[in-house]
Amino acid sequence: MRCLEAVESLRLPGWYIAGGFLRNAVWDARHRRQPVTPLDDVDVIYFEPADLSTATERNVESGLRALLPDVPWEVRNQARMHVRNRHAPYRGCEQAIAQWPETQTCVAIRMESGGALTIIAPYGLAENWSLRVTPNPVVPYPAAVFNERVRSKRWLELWPRLRVEWAQDP
Repeated sequence: MRCLEAVESLRLPGWYIAGGFLRNAVWDARHRRQPVTPLDDVDVIYFEPADLSTATERNVESGLRALLPDVPWEVRNQARMHVRNRHAPYRGCEQAIAQWPETQTCVAIRMESGGALTIIAPYGLAENWSLRVTPNPVVPYPAAVFNERVRSKRWLELWPRLRVEWAQDP
């Protein structure tokens, strides 16, 4: 909760903590893993088309490190990420995360100002609890992108009960 509270305090437009923060927590729970798997980073996303500078992202990371210095923050404005991914411009974080390579990574959470939690999962949360790892069904990445991500992140070593549906190029 402290990560959510820290990001909420910055009042970033359309922000979420996304990807591995939730995905790994679910997989740890399904594997009854204690202690939980350390995160390589905590992905904070937001949507601000009026300021696409990476300097702003670095400033937000600095602000978050001042609040929680032990957390490996990574901040990305999704209003600019379509360029890197060679997609049409995104309309918001909800659309941006629906473009990520693995269905199970397409999940995000934020804390509203009153403390309520909002979760977005364009392909549903059941995918995360299923222990399957599948390529994004809507956005066709080259098979090598998906397969290398699964290998490089060592998911099968960390969570051996995962079942990977390896991508294949058409």
